[in-house]
Amino acid sequence: MTAPLEGFTALVTGASSGIGLACAERFIKDGATVAAVARRADRLTALARRLGPRLLPFPLDVTDREAVTRALDGSSGAMPPLDILVNAAGMALGLEPVHRASIDDWDRMIETNCRALVFATRLVLPGMVARGRGHIVNIGSVAGTYPYPGGNVYGATKAFVRQFSLAIRSDLLGTPVRVTNVEPGMCDTEFSTVRFSGDKSKADKVYEGMTPLGAADVADVVAWCVSRPAHVNVNTIELMPVQQAFGAFAIHRDRA
Repeated sequence: MTAPLEGFTALVTGASSGIGLACAERFIKDGATVAAVARRADRLTALARRLGPRLLPFPLDVTDREAVTRALDGSSGAMPPLDILVNAAGMALGLEPVHRASIDDWDRMIETNCRALVFATRLVLPGMVARGRGHIVNIGSVAGTYPYPGGNVYGATKAFVRQFSLAIRSDLLGTPVRVTNVEPGMCDTEFSTVRFSGDKSKADKVYEGMTPLGAADVADVVAWCVSRPAHVNVNTIELMPVQQAFGAFAIHRDRA
């Protein structure tokens, strides 16, 4: 039986950990060649050793516009023509309310979650349109729909990802290029450890007493989306662990 992604080439950002890593692993399993982009060269080297020659490591920072341009504009010849782009690189930093939050943290989230995603997409799309084949998958979040205390700018970046994804699809009407925004809920990866500046004990408390999604659960959904028949576009797909739900209205009551 032919592997579902045999003959496809996917670029996955944030491929050294979390959802990006799980997507790279799943795509290789499904027969694709994967161009894996991440900052940590040692992790990418180890990943290439583990997954074999169809894993092509590209160590670079997605917020480094010049490095991304060199990798993606086709001039170097290193990046093969792409059928799939998974924008999985992203981060959440801090849980402080707006009036106490770090502006530097805000800048880093906007730079990674919005600017880098937009730039990579802009570089990859012309080739997909010209070849008449391609799929952009953005990793959003339920935080882009359901706000929560301390999620201010992170949630806003993911709302941006949702709207940008829909806008791309609108612009691409008349082409066969597909666009999907995958929006996970609570997912136990390095995400929370980064949010709490490496404090793993604090990160673990986020998932205490419940079973969150794992990165492989999200990668399974991504793999399903990209393997639909060519005439099917999954616009937006939202997934949560069973023990999570969107909240009711919050009301603060004055006490006499």
